[in-house]
Amino acid sequence: MKIIPAIDLMNGQVVRLYKGDPKQKTVYSDDPVEIAKKWEADGADMLHIVDLDATLGLGSNISIIKKILKQVSIPVEVAGGLRNKSLIFDVIKICDRVVIGTLAFKDKNLLKKLLLSLGPEKIVISVDHKDGKIVIHGWQDKTEIKLIDSIKEFLEMGFTEFLLTNVSRDGTMEGPDLEFLEQACNLDKINVIASGGISNVGDVKDVKEKNPYGVILGKALYENKITIGEAKKIA
Repeated sequence: MKIIPAIDLMNGQVVRLYKGDPKQKTVYSDDPVEIAKKWEADGADMLHIVDLDATLGLGSNISIIKKILKQVSIPVEVAGGLRNKSLIFDVIKICDRVVIGTLAFKDKNLLKKLLLSLGPEKIVISVDHKDGKIVIHGWQDKTEIKLIDSIKEFLEMGFTEFLLTNVSRDGTMEGPDLEFLEQACNLDKINVIASGGISNVGDVKDVKEKNPYGVILGKALYENKITIGEAKKIA
């Protein structure tokens, strides 16, 4: 299981949101590059960088993301606001994987073209949900699309990499959503990254038992409730 710290960017700062709400923001650093280097030095397997401004349509942190990528050598996946072809192709030139959420549900034809151009290992489908129903547009818009049904459809299209977040748990440190994680991980030919709710070492153990590809460490890492080293021992 890969240990993957999240670096969420807003206004050039490293932040965490509570349940994806930009009004409930905690700033952890004004130096995202130093944070990235620290997590790499601590033994992170990969970095998960989210441009929250792009996600919410408020701007872009792409210049900062480029600076980070010049300073670290571990794999990096980039998420947030990747909703058109040219932007996705620009970003994939500088990182290892792109995380696509809203576009995956809005434009299946473009998604199929991206799969053909980039291959499944370069694209992570972000399946964000509230109680098993998909949410899009930075978690602001609810849908009636069922989580597991949507994952099965993407698997049939040829995708293998997924980021699974229960929005109700994200930034809460109330524990991960193990029920839906287990359902997803039990599907064939799938790599799932678990995200949301991790609060301590015990949570990482619980997630590990479901056999995901990786786990995102967010607020618990920034609040010193867990270290990358502790998580790596379990992984």
